[in-house]
Amino acid sequence: MPYSAEISRQQPTAFLFLLDQSASMQDTFGGAKAKGDAAPSKARVLADTVNRLLQNLVLRCAKEEGVRDYFDVGIIGYGERVQHLITPADEHNTGTGLIPISHLAERPRRMEERVKTVTDSNGGEKERRVKSPVWFDPHAKNGTPMCQALDLAAQSVRSWIDDHSSSFPPVVINVTDGEATDGDPLRYAQQLRSFATDDGEVLLFNVHLSESEEPALMLPSDRSELPHDDEYAETLFQMSSTLPFSMRAAAEQEGLHVDLDTRGFIFNADPVSLVTFLEIGTRPSTLR
Repeated sequence: MPYSAEISRQQPTAFLFLLDQSASMQDTFGGAKAKGDAAPSKARVLADTVNRLLQNLVLRCAKEEGVRDYFDVGIIGYGERVQHLITPADEHNTGTGLIPISHLAERPRRMEERVKTVTDSNGGEKERRVKSPVWFDPHAKNGTPMCQALDLAAQSVRSWIDDHSSSFPPVVINVTDGEATDGDPLRYAQQLRSFATDDGEVLLFNVHLSESEEPALMLPSDRSELPHDDEYAETLFQMSSTLPFSMRAAAEQEGLHVDLDTRGFIFNADPVSLVTFLEIGTRPSTLR
């Protein structure tokens, strides 16, 4: 059965995030709680969300003796330039742009104090100041070179697979708010998804961020569910992999309807659906 390899320190998997950093990411994120001048940009919400997700991945790997290397992680930003946003130390530089999760845990860019709302023993809410790691900051400039980002991702996962041929295959999550400005991304997506470990092909999931208040279309199974005559939604749908069993199970736990044809894709994502989707997409299998 594909996509069933157990994840261990001897047999890790990889997560690679492709983050749109084009100029339009400065625009307000639709569905955000704060409005007007206080409304956060898409770039800010995305950076905060992925930084929190990275922290959660670290916590999932934390044991008494330290952080176990169940995952290798990388981030590619694309906008003004296409580049890896997390740089490994020399001893961890494998040339893939993917670094062990324990190394990520040791090297945040900085720690920030933030206010977190928690529930007290009486069921009430109170604010508490906590320190949170920050690995990268929001950036928004120039166009959307998505094809170049997908090509760089393909180079990264191909090199990683050479050293991890029996592992659960890499999961690549592309988050964007607009169409590619450097060609047809479908061809590059197909190339990326063609690489495989013994356990299955690379998984590519896509998230479209929105400025609108329209409801998110989450995890569609068929083209008929897409907005009528929207070629961009069609392209992202075709680019996206179907969800393997473990991720379908995670989606069902979130109350979502899924089937064998469900694709890892959201169109018109708001902040809440972005977080939910990223949680589903980073739960590939059992950790040992």
